Amino acid sequence: MARISPLLFLLVVCFSAAVQAQAPAPKPDPEAKKLRAWVGNWTYEGEYQAGPLGPAGKHTFEMTCQIILGGFFLQCRWTEKGPMGESRGLGIYGYDPANKNYPNHVYMDNGSSLSGAFTLSGNTWAWAAKWPIEAKEYQARGTYTLTADLMSAMDTAEISADGKTWTPLREGKWTKVPPAAKK
Repeated sequence: MARISPLLFLLVVCFSAAVQAQAPAPKPDPEAKKLRAWVGNWTYEGEYQAGPLGPAGKHTFEMTCQIILGGFFLQCRWTEKGPMGESRGLGIYGYDPANKNYPNHVYMDNGSSLSGAFTLSGNTWAWAAKWPIEAKEYQARGTYTLTADLMSAMDTAEISADGKTWTPLREGKWTKVPPAAKK
């Protein structure tokens, strides 16, 4: 087996780094910029209907969203308080130019997760996802309709065990918290 001299190895590494440094950095698709509508701190007040997620009742969220990984993705973290107590979650959202939608992956502190995609029409973000709950896969769908100033949104969602019969899941309102004044 031939050995590579340390000098040759160093030259190859330096040349590779120089070539990579000259290559233009990839840029997100312009549609990915629409995820920025969600950047900031949000609060939510709504109501769950009784169903596979638990009993009916009021619930609230506090959510913070930021753009990550060079503008390709939106990351949102939240705390929810509702009929089942307090829970936390993390969502990662991006843009898929091939399918012209916004795939998402959501992870919750009870070990559950869901995957789906958003489609955007004007200020309405419609979503659909597969949601495994206690060894059974449900389908969920809903909409977030942002106001023109992007400072609030109405939220509705429904769930189905078979993809044919849908029942209301939740309904409520998101409100963006204005940034604190700088001192």
